Amino acid sequence: MPAYRYQVRSGNGQTVIGVIESQTAAAAAMSLRSQGNEVLSITTMSGVDRNALMSRLREMNSGKPTQKHVLDFTTQLAVMIRAGIGLRMALEGIAEQTEHAKFKRIILALKTDVESGKQFSEALARHPKLFGPLYVNMVRASEMSGSFGSMLDRIAAYTSQQIETRKMVVGAMIYPGVIATMAVGVTIFLLTFVLPKFTGVFEGKEDALPWATIFLINLSEFVRNQYIVLLILAAVIGGGLFAFGKTTVGAYWYDLLKLRFPIVRRMFRALYISRSLQTMGELINAGVPMLDTLAITGDISGNRLYKGLWRGVYGAVKQGKKITQPLQRSKLLPHAVVQMIGAGEESGKLGEVLDEIAGYYAKQLRDAIKAVTSMIEPLMIVIMGSIVGFIAMAIILPIFRMSQIVR
Repeated sequence: MPAYRYQVRSGNGQTVIGVIESQTAAAAAMSLRSQGNEVLSITTMSGVDRNALMSRLREMNSGKPTQKHVLDFTTQLAVMIRAGIGLRMALEGIAEQTEHAKFKRIILALKTDVESGKQFSEALARHPKLFGPLYVNMVRASEMSGSFGSMLDRIAAYTSQQIETRKMVVGAMIYPGVIATMAVGVTIFLLTFVLPKFTGVFEGKEDALPWATIFLINLSEFVRNQYIVLLILAAVIGGGLFAFGKTTVGAYWYDLLKLRFPIVRRMFRALYISRSLQTMGELINAGVPMLDTLAITGDISGNRLYKGLWRGVYGAVKQGKKITQPLQRSKLLPHAVVQMIGAGEESGKLGEVLDEIAGYYAKQLRDAIKAVTSMIEPLMIVIMGSIVGFIAMAIILPIFRMSQIVR
């Protein structure tokens, strides 16, 4: 059956482009109009055009590639390279097995660049959103040393650990958010649906009501009468905080808050130290030059304060100084860590020392996440129970008093 490419304006005024199969163009137009659309154009498609458009539509619906796709790609490529398969054939084989349309197109683009004579690291650098500077520089170092397969294994292990770390941190942050949302939801429900049902019972007896009941009655009335204003105010505050976080000053203060807030500061401190030192260790062990290593470490650290720290180290090393000199003046790294880095620098085993420290802080991070979760859970339960209990007592106490008066 022939295929036609159409452009229509839907009932809500949006322009929609797609493909429809029909016996004739007139029949296709009639079918589209019967769905409430205004037909703007219909053109016949060849088989090639049709396949290209369908492929493009599938790509648009597949979403953006993630680091999980990069991890799978790196793992498969490492296995195939170790098996003796050439890079071009390996990329072609991985592309055939990849279901994600956008990522498949990127792999094929890598294959095309390699076939045209580009280095693999150069081809990867053309997709910086997926393959960051650490990935590209480690691949470039392996191309120079001839350890491509083993380097891919190291990149895959690093990526896997970073994904797992991110999941743990995000999970620790999601839990209190869910509990807080439930607490706010329950409070609003009690104020807007439950408490108003008792208002009639208390009417005319305001002098006998305790202050808590009077406060909640007034609050309930305010919320019900001014809910539009409150929603707008909440949206403005939320949007303002989000916009402030996008600014340089706002992002700095948010990063500073992560390192100062009592409950989560230990977790974030361990996260940034382990991420920075693991990145630095991987790059040094891969043979990446020290200045490039420090620049990449700062960019990957994930916190502007630590980024500033590593930029300071970059500037000092560029002037011929040792790594530990600027680190000793900073409070972002414990003194013991700076001492171990200095010992590794003196002995020429800095990469191994950084791996050991990063492993220790990775364990510290897991312990900190467990501690944060274990502290937040009872804290949120107490807060939620206190709010609900306060509202319940404010309702029950005057009813109990009135029942005693009646007796």
